[in-house]
Amino acid sequence: MKTWGNAARALTAAAVLALTTACGQEQGESTLGGQPAGAVNPAGAPADSGYGSSGYASGGYGSGSGEEAEPAGQLAVSDTKQLGKVVTDSEGFTLYRFDKDSSSPPRATCEGDCAKAWPVVSADGAKAPAGVDASLLGEVTRADGSKQLTLGGWPMYRYAKDTKPGDLNGQGVGGTWFAAAPDGKKAAPGAGEEESENGGEDSGTDAAGLSVRKDPKLGEIVVDSRGMTVYRFKKDSAWPMKTACTGACLEKWPVVAPVDKNDTDGINLKGFVTFNRPDGIKQQTMDCWPLYTFAGDSEPGDTNGQGVGGTWYAVSPEGKLVGAPK
Repeated sequence: MKTWGNAARALTAAAVLALTTACGQEQGESTLGGQPAGAVNPAGAPADSGYGSSGYASGGYGSGSGEEAEPAGQLAVSDTKQLGKVVTDSEGFTLYRFDKDSSSPPRATCEGDCAKAWPVVSADGAKAPAGVDASLLGEVTRADGSKQLTLGGWPMYRYAKDTKPGDLNGQGVGGTWFAAAPDGKKAAPGAGEEESENGGEDSGTDAAGLSVRKDPKLGEIVVDSRGMTVYRFKKDSAWPMKTACTGACLEKWPVVAPVDKNDTDGINLKGFVTFNRPDGIKQQTMDCWPLYTFAGDSEPGDTNGQGVGGTWYAVSPEGKLVGAPK
């Protein structure tokens, strides 16, 4: 028993060392104790657990009973290579619609075993993605009296076999299930082609989730899959991981949803973990710093958020502030 206890303590020490090395050893932190509410739990990163701590069991999203609808939180729009723009929940999981439902009037028909395979998205606390008309969001009362989120009148679901953010395993299942576009219609290949023709190579539809762009003024900066500039907030903290951008701030500075490490190009993956924010939103970090985009950037290549308030700056491929005063 003594040998086992020593081994267990050694494993615990190794885990602590690994996490502090990734997220703050250089800032002088050597333990995980004393973290405030909202501090990151790197062990909850999607590649390892599938968000098991919040209902994302290891077998896939909602592989539990499927009887309790999970809230969507702050919705986001993700550009995909396969389908163009699709809507995701606050944790980066794709939302779907069912052809056997209806939008006018809204009606949900997926019950019982169907709802176990296609977990219902609760209307409670759902917020429209940046740039999407909030009036498109609504709710429908299900047979059990619960309220399900609707988008463009269509009830929203997740798919149990989507095991990590960005998965699209539910697309086309049975010829009746389809990822939801920002207007509630079916996401479809080629949805971004017109933008690509008009906007040139900066449209970003085929870009990695996070990659690097050469800006003529700022040099190399990180951009998301749409080609939009990624920013950091000086009032945030990397260790312990905290955010100072909450509430109305998020309307101007939407979080960057979790990105798979394999969906990156040219960036340093040190401290590349998911931040479990106090408001329930999952946020991507670089070098353990929370990442954002800027609502004032209207098209790829814009850097209108650079230097705002002396606290917001673009991010280098190493996760550092670009152009901030020393």
